Amino acid sequence: MTLCVLIVLLILSLTCGNAQEPPRDSIFLHPDGSVTFLYQNPDAKSVKVYCDCKLRKETPIIRTENYHSAKMSKDSSGLWAYTTPPLPPEVYTYQFGSDSRRFPDPTNPDSIRVRCEKMSVFTVGGTPQTDLYRAEPLRGHLDTLEFQSRNETVTRRIIVYTPPQYTEGNRQFPVLYLLHGLNGNETAWNDRGRAAQILDNLIVQEKANPMILVMPDANPRCLIGQREDVSLFKNLLLYSSWDKMEFEKCYPEMDSLLSSRYLFSTRAGCRAVAGLSAGAKQSANLANLYDSTFSSIGLFSPVVGKKQLPQSTYSQYWISSGTGDLFRLQINKFCKKMQRKHIPYTMYSSAGGHTWRNWRVYFSEYVRTLFWRD
Repeated sequence: MTLCVLIVLLILSLTCGNAQEPPRDSIFLHPDGSVTFLYQNPDAKSVKVYCDCKLRKETPIIRTENYHSAKMSKDSSGLWAYTTPPLPPEVYTYQFGSDSRRFPDPTNPDSIRVRCEKMSVFTVGGTPQTDLYRAEPLRGHLDTLEFQSRNETVTRRIIVYTPPQYTEGNRQFPVLYLLHGLNGNETAWNDRGRAAQILDNLIVQEKANPMILVMPDANPRCLIGQREDVSLFKNLLLYSSWDKMEFEKCYPEMDSLLSSRYLFSTRAGCRAVAGLSAGAKQSANLANLYDSTFSSIGLFSPVVGKKQLPQSTYSQYWISSGTGDLFRLQINKFCKKMQRKHIPYTMYSSAGGHTWRNWRVYFSEYVRTLFWRD
């Protein structure tokens, strides 16, 4: 048992009084960036922790967000523990595993949906970037509402963030529509992407213009969005439905509904749209379907082709990708075609691949560029 685990167990024995009581906190962040996981279950025969982080010193550098596992150690009171090596600052997700089942941490209220499972979350801070991922409580406000287009049978959920300045008079605000990827729903950017926290902090720091953030369920059939039992594979089988642009065609109705409920600016240049992966493809489609509507288009690790090439130069394009992204070659070809058409764009390149670790950074960089002319 490591020294960090022994120290944590000593603290628990002094503060809990009763060794059989479950720990109040199941995540201990140490000054060196290492993390101790705790799970109380005297009856369990074995317990593992699964995390998208480096669990052992000998674990190679992680280039994706794959999950690694490690066996936890149990003390005489039935408290299981495991301590990681020092972790780089980032948002991490994890689960526990026992008796052939995996489950989120029962004592950690911060949980999100990843694919078809619930995962618990913790953040190793220490950098200006990771500090953006925390805003408790939000200075702005989050709403959740539902929308159904006249041409659709599905009901879409939408999460709307309004900035801290929203309640100050009748000021109107520019709007950013933010779209998730193939395996997401309206909660993806808000939960795993930490979009509301990032924008909230940047607005307070005066590094982003106050704006309304709209995060809709943009999945054409809303399978991933509405049903937790739908797997990624089943959703991939319906990928062709994304080419029918079902979500994109309902945009005018959705924008009209939201405009009637929120203080959307009616001035030109006060709409932007951005998305990751398949959501970036939808963003580019929206720009072409509704010419001159969006002043800025953000494409994060985009899955794009010839059909998504800009048809006008009204919008400013901001494209980002990791050097290890599985769509990097396709993205480079897309950018070269834009160059041949003399369409200006900004390219933001980073290390890493097709991961949330990159998309959180892309979003935080992108929103700094928006609506300063407003």
